[in-house]
Amino acid sequence: MTISAALIWFLAGVLFLMGELTTTAFVLIFFAAGCWLTALVVRVADIPFAGQIALFIISSLVLLFTLRKYSLRTFRGDAKEGEDDTFATALIGKRGVVTKRIAPPKSGEVSAAGSFWRATAEEVIEAGQPVKVDHQVPGDLLVFMVKPIKESSHE
Repeated sequence: MTISAALIWFLAGVLFLMGELTTTAFVLIFFAAGCWLTALVVRVADIPFAGQIALFIISSLVLLFTLRKYSLRTFRGDAKEGEDDTFATALIGKRGVVTKRIAPPKSGEVSAAGSFWRATAEEVIEAGQPVKVDHQVPGDLLVFMVKPIKESSHE
């Protein structure tokens, strides 16, 4: 049984795609597309190996240089540094309720400002207990340090 050149190019594209999924460079996807384009052309036309390599290289580079910048803008967005922190920092000082037990050093979960957030504390806080968001944890801005609110306290 002979494996067709089109199948080999297709599988090479799958390998490039798998490589892209393990990196954040957003480059290998264009080589995957070059492989698949080459596979399509080889499927309908008998092209010698040197022509296949040339088609792969040219198509991959053309796709890379023409579509990468546009694709990055589309998939990553155009947020400026620090803009995404606005809502999270607005949570500081707000009240919330523990929805998943917090047992240091493991984090739990709190419901605050209409959403769920990972949270940690200096002491064990059971689910259902009211808390106050104290600050964001340095190094992981999606985790908040919370403090329990005593029922008799008017914070």
